[in-house]
Amino acid sequence: MVNDKPTLNFFFEMAMLKRIKHEGWRVVGVETPDSVAEHALRAAQIAYFLACEEGHPEPEKASLMLVFHDMAEARVGDMHKIAKRYVMADELAAVRDQTDPLGEPGRRIRKLWEEFEARETSLAKIAKDADLLEQALAAKEYMERGYKFADDFINNIKKILNTKTALRWMKQITRMNSNDWWQGLKKLEPQKRK
Repeated sequence: MVNDKPTLNFFFEMAMLKRIKHEGWRVVGVETPDSVAEHALRAAQIAYFLACEEGHPEPEKASLMLVFHDMAEARVGDMHKIAKRYVMADELAAVRDQTDPLGEPGRRIRKLWEEFEARETSLAKIAKDADLLEQALAAKEYMERGYKFADDFINNIKKILNTKTALRWMKQITRMNSNDWWQGLKKLEPQKRK
């Protein structure tokens, strides 16, 4: 009989990411910031498109890297940059403990996580830029809701992006309104089905 309990336990553990909030936003006054899971989903979506734009042959791998990039936070929590000056979390130990019971899939996940953390491959650099772009989008949304200090995130992110596409997108993000996507949709007729 196959023991599926370690895999199912991992699934339950990953649900913690829905409950853990992205703590950096609290520094600028956001009382109920997005969860780590919400961040990871949009970052993974961005990674796919960013890898495509950058001409990388494995956009799916970039996206998958972001699905698991914050998994250690299910055990160590999310710490903002100020807290990280004083507290060291052993995320590698957490990831090892999370993935060791999972066999080959766990080894693959850990390898993706380690590649992302090392930032040595072009794909890891793309993935990190996607992670940062997601935070820039969130900062823009929070700024529009009145959290003026969220612009500090945008200013810092601008300085550390690596890819041409991410830099191009960043310029556009700062000039856009996060509500632009739905403007005019109420007036359009839905497309007819064939």
